[in-house]
Amino acid sequence: MTDPLAGIRILDLTHVLAGPFCSMSLADLGAEVIKIERPESGDDTRAFPPFVGGKSAYFAAINHSKKSIALDLKSDADRDIFERLLPHADIILENFRPGVMERLGYGYDDLHAQFPKLIYGAVSGFGHTGPDAKRPAYDMVVQARGGVMSITGEKGRDPVRVGASIGDIIAGMYLAQGVLAALVDRTKTGIGRKVDIAMLDAQLAILEHAIAITTVTGTPPVPTGARHPSIAPFETFHASDGLFVIAAGNDVLFEKLCVALNLPLSDDPRFATNPARVDNARLLKRLIEAVTIDKTRAHWIAKLGAAGIPSGPIQSVDQVLRDPQILARNMVVDVLDRNGRPAFKAAGNPIKMSGLGDPAVRTAAPELDGNRGEILRWLAGTAGKPL
Repeated sequence: MTDPLAGIRILDLTHVLAGPFCSMSLADLGAEVIKIERPESGDDTRAFPPFVGGKSAYFAAINHSKKSIALDLKSDADRDIFERLLPHADIILENFRPGVMERLGYGYDDLHAQFPKLIYGAVSGFGHTGPDAKRPAYDMVVQARGGVMSITGEKGRDPVRVGASIGDIIAGMYLAQGVLAALVDRTKTGIGRKVDIAMLDAQLAILEHAIAITTVTGTPPVPTGARHPSIAPFETFHASDGLFVIAAGNDVLFEKLCVALNLPLSDDPRFATNPARVDNARLLKRLIEAVTIDKTRAHWIAKLGAAGIPSGPIQSVDQVLRDPQILARNMVVDVLDRNGRPAFKAAGNPIKMSGLGDPAVRTAAPELDGNRGEILRWLAGTAGKPL
């Protein structure tokens, strides 16, 4: 069994989340990742709580299975090490502001001239082109500017940030997708490409219904809470013991829902089609809740599930980590400490692929500069072979 990215070596200069999420995803597919960090402080997330034994759980969850070397790319000695690593890399990842790598002499044009097979992956707030290319950004900035916050939250309330850091994570996913496409292209051309991912662009790319609504109607959507603006019923509903979700995404499912709830609505012209149901979504919600409020969430989830209607509980993260389906898919894994003992929990690899290993543990997140000696010995004697 060979992991699909076995033999692919990545020099990862990224920090915090978007870039490290990308390199973590590629490491899970078998790539060898050498994390290049700032001397003394390293990746910012090493200082992010919570901590176990003085080590950041956040850092461990995103940087397991990597090796670390601390290099100051303004230092001649460290630049020499970096330049000795470059010939043995397939991919370089960076998330500095545009222009930083160029000032260091390691921009795409410089590296491509010396190492034409090297794939150069860059992720930044606004990309390497455009009037705002050099502006700083964080996850919340692009969620706000990219329109996601404008449709997130309850109607009439202040906009809210999505609870997960989707500004970073979606950009990291697109970066992984881009460098994988560049790897495929390199097998045909022998030439590496530059992959330029903007966090702001990535936010726009996930606004599928919002763009459609705005461009057709001329009116941008507003927050609708848990309700989908283009499908009904597709939101939360009250049971006797709290909220659960129903997602009846087409007419057939709505008819099954009406049968399961004993609600004679499927032939009612106000609800017979999805556009009609969307127009009357508030009334439909009240009619459904008049039935569901009498029994528990578990009762309705079981009954609707038996009828083939998508529904589910609203779980807290601790409940998710105990969910039998999640556990059966090996989506909660142990991250070891440097002594080989389980120390942290992290999400498993959601890419399940034939022939790809899916271990229940991940090797430890590296100590800052913890692999310097190993890397230098490798460079001196066995460069080109896996570390």
